[in-house]
Amino acid sequence: MPETYADVLIGRQDDVRRLDALLRAAREGRGGALVLRGEPGIGKSALLRRAEEAATGFLVMRASGAEFEMELPFAALHQLLAPVTGRVGALPAPHREALEVAFGLGTGTPDPFLVGVASLGLLVEAVRERPLLCVVDDAQWLDRASAKALAFLARRVSAESIALVFAVREPSRLPELDTLPAHALKGLGESDARALLAAAVRAPLDERVRARILAEARGNPLALVELPRTAGLAGMAGGFAQPDSIPAVIEQSFRARLELLPPAARLLVTVAAADPIGDPGLLWRAAELLGIDAAAATAAVPLVEFGTRIRFSHPLARSAAYRAATPEERRGAHEALAAVTDPVADPDRRAWHR
Repeated sequence: MPETYADVLIGRQDDVRRLDALLRAAREGRGGALVLRGEPGIGKSALLRRAEEAATGFLVMRASGAEFEMELPFAALHQLLAPVTGRVGALPAPHREALEVAFGLGTGTPDPFLVGVASLGLLVEAVRERPLLCVVDDAQWLDRASAKALAFLARRVSAESIALVFAVREPSRLPELDTLPAHALKGLGESDARALLAAAVRAPLDERVRARILAEARGNPLALVELPRTAGLAGMAGGFAQPDSIPAVIEQSFRARLELLPPAARLLVTVAAADPIGDPGLLWRAAELLGIDAAAATAAVPLVEFGTRIRFSHPLARSAAYRAATPEERRGAHEALAAVTDPVADPDRRAWHR
């Protein structure tokens, strides 16, 4: 697999410049938003990571949509605003109360407009100290309440040092983001695809095998990396079975790697996949409850980054991990996460896990 994001971003210079321009404008107090659109594996997540790395001096806030959280109102907004919720006391009482109701800390029905205004107020409080980058991956799976609130924010930051970047897998049925500036990512040209394949596969490749990989990947960067993994050296020598779809073959590759992990590491990855927040404290408390020690993380590192935030190497790795688990394993992961989730501070999420 490519060792650096420079490898993953081969052929993406124009896309990188678009993101750099957004960050530069935010530094100068001209905020804005950008929606990256494209098929799975086309490079959206790599560009988000590149934006985070380029945002020196920024406060970076992250969220990601989760298919199994789509029915939980304001889940993604809660995830994004987590680093600044300590500032909620600075908001006017109606705004503070609306946000508390939305996040399950108060009773009543949240007013969507007041929730949007309150969220904007929190971001404005944060940028008094430094510029702000908000990154939202897998936005096609946002819950509708969060999607509306985030679109509300994105249309009102033009006079602030705030940049919002969304990654949306196509096809998507999320009209809330349709009015925002968008940038469609295309497949790599042949020369760039060859360069990425050379970075991904260090061993010599027969030219006919290389041509087959390039033809089946159709310029999709993640497919160029994962097709050789899925086939293995024997498969590359004998040819590939035609995949039903690029996402399917990529997910198949991630599942194959999961199967090689020791049982404790696989269970740890399942728990990480079941918790979209990426809170390491929550993860390790749940892991302890399940009898998983920290050594299990070492084997899982190629798929999951265990740091100040739990991050999968790609959203498809996370979905593959969740889908590959047995129903019993998924139930066990959610039961452990529910048991270690604060019933006062986060009652909705605890109830959802249960």
